[in-house]
Amino acid sequence: MRHFDFSPLYRSTVGFDRVFSMLDSLSQPEQPTYPPYNIERTGENAYRISMAVAGFDESELSIELNQHLLTVKGDKGNEVGEGSDVLYRGIAKRAFERRFQLADHVEVKAAQLKNGLLHIDLERNIPEAMKPRKIDILPAQKNNEPKAIEAQVVTEGDTVN
Repeated sequence: MRHFDFSPLYRSTVGFDRVFSMLDSLSQPEQPTYPPYNIERTGENAYRISMAVAGFDESELSIELNQHLLTVKGDKGNEVGEGSDVLYRGIAKRAFERRFQLADHVEVKAAQLKNGLLHIDLERNIPEAMKPRKIDILPAQKNNEPKAIEAQVVTEGDTVN
């Protein structure tokens, strides 16, 4: 049994809906394996998704980004010519839909189809306000003793300056 019930956590948390829906999707039965893909880290904040889509051209592929969900679809028409019978079909030409959940601040920069591989370049752009920043520690001053306030005794008729 690999399914966990997160409903008790829904009652005691606010704003974690996306996290729980991602965990629920991970516990779903077998994910589709077609087409195969790689996810690479190409830089400190750069990523690349490469999908093997041999036989598809640009007009048969669509890439859509909706909030944090990247969806890649392929729809292949029937290519068998008239009057021919397929004796063996080893080249897959089925339609597919592959979804990728993107983290916050990840943007799609470019997509290109080359040699049967669809490359989707991603970049994480963290806003300046959310980046870690260094806090300088000021050096201690030599005379950092607290200054005493001198008390003046005021008698009637005296004025204080």
